[in-house]
Amino acid sequence: MPVLEIIYEDAQYVAINKPNGLLVHRTRIAEEKKEFALQLLRDQLGVRVHAVHRLDRGTSGVLLFAKSPEATAPFVKAFAERQPDKTYFAIVRGYAPEAGTIDSPIRPDKDHQHKEAQEAVTHFSRVATVELPIPVGRYQTARYSLVKIKPETGRMHQIRKHFAHLRHYIVGDKKHGDWRHNLMFLEQLDSPFMLLHAASLRFEHPFTGQTLELKAPLPANTLRLCQKFGWLPALAEEQELPQPIAIDW
Repeated sequence: MPVLEIIYEDAQYVAINKPNGLLVHRTRIAEEKKEFALQLLRDQLGVRVHAVHRLDRGTSGVLLFAKSPEATAPFVKAFAERQPDKTYFAIVRGYAPEAGTIDSPIRPDKDHQHKEAQEAVTHFSRVATVELPIPVGRYQTARYSLVKIKPETGRMHQIRKHFAHLRHYIVGDKKHGDWRHNLMFLEQLDSPFMLLHAASLRFEHPFTGQTLELKAPLPANTLRLCQKFGWLPALAEEQELPQPIAIDW
């Protein structure tokens, strides 16, 4: 059974650096899965935990749990009021604009009860770019960007859908991405994961009033790609991430 990386813990809360591919909790759309972050963390700590927000299965990074229903309630309200400050990093297809805001309503997936489109706002800035001498589709080279993303709202698949709306698809996104670029990253760069990472979560602790900023280091696969693309200096300038460390190939 995998051991989860705990990045913060106190009497009321515990946060992990969720790996790619791990579901937060049991869901009927992935009934074949046997392991879930909720269950693994409960078994690891020996206490019952409650998820206060969610990350998609393919997304890595900061995932916060409460240790009681009383500790959960303030976060339900806080996320509804858009109080926590969330920062993500993603590798996307093409040269993204230097900065922008995507303000485009999102219609929930058909297996969810709310059918009307919901307001969704995502802010982003471009951190670095690369052009690879690898043909994809009708082009002889392939361009990619590292982007820093700050979602204002928290709709399901919001970041993935918004970057698909811009046609700067997140690499490795099987549902909303571009299969040709996903396949190239898998075959040429040995990267099978969706390249979206929840790097930090900043909020006011409901019980102490202290402002906390929880940070999750990049997964090894994403860090390896950033090193290969020459992006480590640009990453090191970003305050939300710990100093990246070069790794051996």
